[in-house]
Parts: sequence; C-alpha cells; structure tokens
Amino acid sequence: MHDALKASTALVRVAPKHCSAGARVRAKFISCMLAAVFASLPAAAPAEGWQAVEEVRPYAISGTSGAALYESIGEHGPKAGVTGRVIAHTTFKLTWTRKYEPQGSACVITTNKPKLIITYTLPKPSAALPPAVKTSWEGFISGVAAHERVHGETIKEMVREIEATSIGLTAADDPNCKKIRVELTRRLGEISARQRQRGRDFDKVEMGDGGNIQQLILKLVNGP
Repeated sequence: MHDALKASTALVRVAPKHCSAGARVRAKFISCMLAAVFASLPAAAPAEGWQAVEEVRPYAISGTSGAALYESIGEHGPKAGVTGRVIAHTTFKLTWTRKYEPQGSACVITTNKPKLIITYTLPKPSAALPPAVKTSWEGFISGVAAHERVHGETIKEMVREIEATSIGLTAADDPNCKKIRVELTRRLGEISARQRQRGRDFDKVEMGDGGNIQQLILKLVNGP
C-alpha cells in the first residue's frame, strides 16, 4: 500500500512599515510561522539522491529611491495571515510516497520517497533603477534572499530527519498497519515542531534590534 501526503507551510519573515521618501525610520518587525500540516502523516525510506526543487517567485514593486521601494513593498508584499503584508517568505510543498508492508504480525515502512518544492517569494523592482539606488537595492535583496535560504535549508534538514526516522520503522502486533501510522504522526509532529522553533530562534536574532534584517532595511531606506 502506498500513501502520499502533501504539506505546505509559509515561513513569514518581516512585516514592512510604510515610510515617506527620505525619512529615517526605525523599523519594527513582526515574524510568525504557519505550522506545517502533518496530520495523518504516513512516512518513507531514504530516497537515494533526492534533491529539493528550489524556485524564486518575484513580485513587482516600484520606486526610484530606497525609501520608495520599501514603501512599495509595504503596499504589494505577499499577504501572510494576521501579520498583513511581508517583505518575503518561504513556502514548501512536501509530498511523501510511503509503503507500509505487513511482515508477519508486524508492519514495516519499506519505502519512503520525498518530493520537496521550496518557493522563495521576493520583491523585484519593475523598472530600471538609478545606479546608486541599484547598488543599494542589490545589497538589500541579496541579504533578504540569504535569510530566506537559511529557512530553506532547515526545511531540507527536516525532510532528511523524517527520512531517517521513517525508513524501517516497525510496529509489532500491527498486521493492518494502523498503529504504525499513529506512531509516525507523533514522531513527525516532534520533528516539525523542532524545525519551526529553529526558524523562530533564527528570526529572533536576525530581526531584533541591531539584527541583520533591521540593518538591511535601514540601509535601504536611509540610502539614495
């Protein structure tokens, strides 16, 4: 018997605040995470050589100064639940194909094949920028993209941990392969919770006073 699960979660980064052109701002940040949906999660065997598909999905913004670009982010950034619009976010779609095999009175997971698609949603100016603004923007967006890539790496590490805990998992006295699903769901819930906490811890440092993301925003807004 084969089972497949599709799960997606948004890792929400920073909620931009509007600012007038040329104004010096002290950015405030909101971060949150939408939990991965792992209900009724059936599991998998180490997939040899699997690779995540990573894609960038840009959204258009406008402006000819750093402050104007940031203000446009506040107007056009992706929506993310109660936090409103955000600068960027990372989402993933995870599909598992699993095979549960009765072996005597036990049940064993013998196949565990993941398919992982990670999407980074990032702002992109819709028109050419003045040279000085372009340089400032490139520094900003490269830093934001690098931040999101860290979250992408924690997602991939989560998938590898799911593989490791799933393949060969055995439940005794489970010829109908029911108890094993309950146990797997419990384990995957713990793995998912650890991944979300890692993201929260990372964001707390990055988005705190004097943190990397705050510095990136202040340089962009207070620059040319």
